[in-house]
Amino acid sequence: MGRSKIAAIDLFSCSVLYLSIPMDSSVSTLLVSQLPLEREDQKDHGDSFLHPPFMQKESSVPKNFIWPKGDLVVAHDELREPIVDLGGFFRGDLVATQHVVLLIRAACLNRGFFQVTNHGVDPRLVKMAYHHMDNFFKLPASMKLRAKRTPGNMWGYSGAHADRFSSKLPWKETLSFGFHDSGSKPVVEDFFKSNLGMDFEQTGVVYQKYCEAMKDVALAIMELLAISLGVHPLHYKHFFQDGSSIMRCNYYPPCKEPGLAFGTGPHCDPTSLTILHQDQVGGLEVFANNKWRNVRPRPDALVVNIGDTFMALSNGRYKSCLHRAVVNRYKERRSLAFFLCPREDKLVRPPEDLVCRDGTSAYPVFTWSDLLYFTQYHYRADDATLPNFTKWLLSSKSASDL
Repeated sequence: MGRSKIAAIDLFSCSVLYLSIPMDSSVSTLLVSQLPLEREDQKDHGDSFLHPPFMQKESSVPKNFIWPKGDLVVAHDELREPIVDLGGFFRGDLVATQHVVLLIRAACLNRGFFQVTNHGVDPRLVKMAYHHMDNFFKLPASMKLRAKRTPGNMWGYSGAHADRFSSKLPWKETLSFGFHDSGSKPVVEDFFKSNLGMDFEQTGVVYQKYCEAMKDVALAIMELLAISLGVHPLHYKHFFQDGSSIMRCNYYPPCKEPGLAFGTGPHCDPTSLTILHQDQVGGLEVFANNKWRNVRPRPDALVVNIGDTFMALSNGRYKSCLHRAVVNRYKERRSLAFFLCPREDKLVRPPEDLVCRDGTSAYPVFTWSDLLYFTQYHYRADDATLPNFTKWLLSSKSASDL
């Protein structure tokens, strides 16, 4: 039995660390035969990353953007999701807080999705975030590619994720960057200045403030989630306080054949908690009661959904939300997504209050870097990421014990 080098991403430095773990034929077979994502370093996309079809204004959807007919089910009904008013919680109103807790608990036991209002985020800041997003995505391709996402790096610009995938590509452009507030340097400001130059210094300032605001909202929601699960109110807030989160700007160009493609395909977020602001075009859809349902945009609300990591932290009690984004024939669509994540080396396991009497948990203990590595190098996030990750992790541990 030999040893194989496994890459793990350091979220703070965006570098790739190599871990040497024992591998046997069973684990190698699992990685090759059971996991659908091609390795980035085994593919050659040529110029496909540089020239996504929507940049070329193609009249038809290219084959590698077309999804199977079974996935392209049209949503006709609107989702009646809870609208949670956080105002009373922030004022310290115990009666209002108890009402909010009941709404959140019901939503998370069912589909892991709700919206929040009176969240405390300045609408002028949201408007500025969209303004700077528009400025970036309207740049010539050569300018955007100065911030191109490279293999082994989580951050940067991506056209249709063609640097990672070769089929069922999403009809979108993205700009992703990391956020943490545990150091002296404002990491978001530094990302924009180092990748795009001093002309984007103000863009960095705006997104630094936006991420800070999203982190505040996320930690408040974590407090409410803890109360709703019957654990110490500050348990999850403390767990995520020193986390390394992800910010992503999504731009969905118009698509002349929207019935063939997705802006983002059906998936559950592997992260812990997603806080999204979507513009008024609409396109977000959630799978609820065995049907796809569209989510009506609300300019005053933030969309919140549970991810796989928090599903594990709740010992499976709260459900990771299955969702997707459709594209529009005539209008571009934009959204701002903040993904709350723990520090990459923290052990992800439920609090004792949620563990079964015999001491067992629904999922093995893992770190966020384990799951992140799995989804970046071996598996394309879908509705079965967490169970497939569990199989992979247990197989890896079994091999290392031989």
